[in-house]
Amino acid sequence: MVDSKNDTSQNNIDASGADLAEQTTVAVPETKAVAESGAADSQVSDHDALRAERDELNDRLLRCLAESENARKRAERDRREAEQYGGSRLARDLLPIYDNLRRALEAVGDAPPEEAAGVIEGVELTLRELKNIFENHNLTAIKPRLGDSFDPQLHQAMFEAPAPGTKAGEIIQVMTEGFKLHDRLLRPAQVGVSSTPAG
Repeated sequence: MVDSKNDTSQNNIDASGADLAEQTTVAVPETKAVAESGAADSQVSDHDALRAERDELNDRLLRCLAESENARKRAERDRREAEQYGGSRLARDLLPIYDNLRRALEAVGDAPPEEAAGVIEGVELTLRELKNIFENHNLTAIKPRLGDSFDPQLHQAMFEAPAPGTKAGEIIQVMTEGFKLHDRLLRPAQVGVSSTPAG
């Protein structure tokens, strides 16, 4: 009798032990799956962080390259301008010499040719040489003619006066020629302008 009771108890223990073992074996895979899921989430998060950092570094690199290219272009433009317009002050200082030589020729023009021939020839040679230097350095004269329309971009009006046979805004006298260095105005031509009202 005792043996059969013991056998029944032993069977119950074995069954419950088997159930427990089965539950344990079921629980282990679940824990492993959760751990693997957490690791996968962590890897995804790490990949996102690395991707964001890569994009930020790429953006910084592109900005640095753009700034470097802009700085190079600015330096090149400054170098070109210094090369073309660096002599502006010297050229401006030479203009009065040109004006005086031209005036000397105009003044001597009234003297008898035999008295003024030497002076005229010397002044003309000097003026021609000065013009050649101007041309070599891209310094060009602005020579308005009587009757041309006044252009405030190229001319400076020294006076306005009514003049018969002209229209308002026409040039009636040229005092000094203007000059441009390359495409930059160095000095406007000084002119007198008609103020005759339209008839």
